[in-house]
Formats: sequence, structure tokens, C-alpha cells
Amino acid sequence: MPTYDYECQTCGHQFEARQSMKDPHLTDCPVESCPGPVKRKIGLGSGLIFKGSGFYITDYRSDSYKAAAKSDAASSSSSSGSSTTSPPASPKPSGS
Repeated sequence: MPTYDYECQTCGHQFEARQSMKDPHLTDCPVESCPGPVKRKIGLGSGLIFKGSGFYITDYRSDSYKAAAKSDAASSSSSSGSSTTSPPASPKPSGS
């Protein structure tokens, strides 16, 4: 159930109420000595919280896919570390 924020228009009392989305809005201030009307405030909602190492598209892949990805990553990292190529030559400035 969502939590809604309310504020009394007379005394300024702010409070939260857990209500179903189908329930009608609250109209009366919960403070006993205040007969004022309340207004529901626009809330930002709750944030999405991820805990742990992360959630990725590859988290639920099959074991054969994970093994192939590991071997592919290992072969690409070993081949890129052993290459000895010279950097490309810089272009010559054109004379005008």
C-alpha cells in the first residue's frame, strides 16, 4: 500500500497515511483540537534501491553461456597484452 503525505490547512500539522489507491482522500486533521481540512501533498515516491554486487542482464544466463564468455574474455585479454604495435604516424600539416 502506498504512503501519502497530508498537511492540515489550518494548523500546518503534517502526517503520513498508508492507504489503498482506491481509498478516498482524508479530509479531517487528526489533531483533536483542530477542525481544519487537510490536503494531500504531492510526494516524490520511494527510490529504487539495489543492494549487492549488481543486477545485470548476464546474471541469469545459462552455465554454458557463462563458460563461453569467460573463455572469450580470457583469450581477448591475453592477446591484447602481447601485441607490440607502433602508434600510428601523425598527419603532416598541409602548407597553404
